[in-house]
Amino acid sequence: WGYHSFQHAIRGQVALSANGLEGIPIVNVENACACGSTALHSAWAAVKAELYDCVLAIGAEKMYCDDRAKTMLFFMSGADVEELPAFLAKFQEEERLRKEKGLEMPKESLGGHSAFMDLYSIGARMHMDKYGTSQRQLACIAAKAHNNSVHNLLAQFTFPMTVEEVLADKEVSYPLTRSMCAPVGDGAAAVVLCSERFLKKLGQGRAIRVRASVLKSGTREGESDICARASRAAYEMAGLGPEEIDVVEVHDATAFGELHQTEQMGFCPVGEGGPFVECGATAIGGKIPVNPSGGLIARGHPLGASGLAQIYEIVGQLHGEAGPRQVQGARIALAENGGGFLGRGEAAMGIHILEKI
Repeated sequence: WGYHSFQHAIRGQVALSANGLEGIPIVNVENACACGSTALHSAWAAVKAELYDCVLAIGAEKMYCDDRAKTMLFFMSGADVEELPAFLAKFQEEERLRKEKGLEMPKESLGGHSAFMDLYSIGARMHMDKYGTSQRQLACIAAKAHNNSVHNLLAQFTFPMTVEEVLADKEVSYPLTRSMCAPVGDGAAAVVLCSERFLKKLGQGRAIRVRASVLKSGTREGESDICARASRAAYEMAGLGPEEIDVVEVHDATAFGELHQTEQMGFCPVGEGGPFVECGATAIGGKIPVNPSGGLIARGHPLGASGLAQIYEIVGQLHGEAGPRQVQGARIALAENGGGFLGRGEAAMGIHILEKI
């Protein structure tokens, strides 16, 4: 909203006062794609500290703009703006050399994409080189997302796709095709968090318990381990292990994002994310269903709203209200939401584990 309409600094006060919420404490949260989960973590911390009994966490994003170049430039602010141009220039030169050597099959390219797609494609190539992951396995992730979103009326895309259709789509940044990347779109989501004392006073029986709320930051040097660190902390807080999670929503800004986070959170060994999805383990009805909503790839990715949209989805799953995309018997759910880039990984990440009670 600030980038498109110059409404910086007091966005929450402006938007909420116009809708009847004013006079109470309002805090504006900015944490790249992790805004929504950061707002929820902040609400959780405030309730946990007994500062407030009931807190509303809201995530909203205005992304669409007639000027596509302006929209794509916006994403640059989610990384170190002093270092990113030089990094991307080096990547683009490597890309040119690879194509000259015929290391990829030439195909129709989709221009004007965000710099983050290039960053994800670098990670995907490194994974392919090190572990033998294939482009087809990435396409399996994207096809799963699109097929799940057919049953999600709130999804941006509600059409099915085959693996072959994903592979044949326009290239964004090899090995990523358009269908493997989250689209641009506007959106909003909200979550009400309250104390047990307040809940008893309210007499509401549909509450979902927060077993863990963790927020971590990335590092400038070293490996991309923020998800491993955050998930370990969340499992420890919840007193659970990855084998006890029934359904997961992860930050799949690209298909590789889902593959990487699935490994980092311990749902399969590092390096085996490709075969794991290819065998159907992450499908609805599989060992650990991932992104039954369609994820960011198909549900959409309005940055500030995505982390809370994940919570909306897994709460529906825990209530058994997800319809054709319902994960049967779901009692424990996890949502992982990353934001920005710092060094070789995300700059911020929130992980929440929720339980049906």
